[in-house]
Amino acid sequence: MSVLQVENLRFVYGTDTAFEKTALDDVSFTIESGEFIGIIGHTGSGKSTLVQLLNGLLRPTEGRVLLDGKDIWEHPKKIRQIRFKVGMVFQYPEYQLFEETVYKDIAFGPGNMGLKEDEIDQRVRQAAAFTGLREEQLSCSPFELSGGEKRRAAIAGVIAMDPDVLILDEPTAGLDPLGREALLAKIADYHKVRNNTVLLVSHSMEDIAKSTDRVLVMDHGKKVMLDRTDAVFSKGDELEKIGLRVPQITRIMWLLKEKGIPVDTSVLTVEKGFQEIVKILSSQ
Repeated sequence: MSVLQVENLRFVYGTDTAFEKTALDDVSFTIESGEFIGIIGHTGSGKSTLVQLLNGLLRPTEGRVLLDGKDIWEHPKKIRQIRFKVGMVFQYPEYQLFEETVYKDIAFGPGNMGLKEDEIDQRVRQAAAFTGLREEQLSCSPFELSGGEKRRAAIAGVIAMDPDVLILDEPTAGLDPLGREALLAKIADYHKVRNNTVLLVSHSMEDIAKSTDRVLVMDHGKKVMLDRTDAVFSKGDELEKIGLRVPQITRIMWLLKEKGIPVDTSVLTVEKGFQEIVKILSSQ
């Protein structure tokens, strides 16, 4: 069953001014409930504009966004309710932390939903656990946390609202490799347990390849592809033409294949690449 439908979406910045710019042009697609979708594209391709349209932060110039079959702008005064159902984690979300304690920051969203205190408390603790924050950190100032822990606290604040759709815009930006791996693992665990819909915007092809079921490719405000992750990354030449690339391990497999080594070129992760090479060496 589809959870999000985008119909002929168009968005123009600075309409009727000298700075008018079309950020999205006639974009349509459907996302099924429970999917983990990756969104990729070069800078200026329309990714961030698109995800802000999906949760009502921006209103389409033309077209519609449907959530569970209903236009999210059908009742403009109720658009705030949409943002509880379609949660948005912005790039560098730790800059949005502002409360005295980590607990209060995570509780801010659920509190605005009008929930009772015991339910808010349960959601805060569950969200903290999902993102890997320790119980004792809830009473700390968020500004005492490390960079990666701040990122987890900010994401926990959105998860605590229990959205049907979770959108993450470059959630691993600026993190070291270990921090990126840990955060992605927590997001994957959350998706597996919650079984909601997750949209991950990232410049890292490795992150997208490791986590997602399907990938949406954007270029100059248009949808270029929306297909299974392996199918998208099998079209390396097409991706390179629009300034994107396949994961590094996939590129390595291609190079090995060109040298006559019978490897599987559909490999997308380092783990599977290692297994493939071990299999080849074992057969020698």
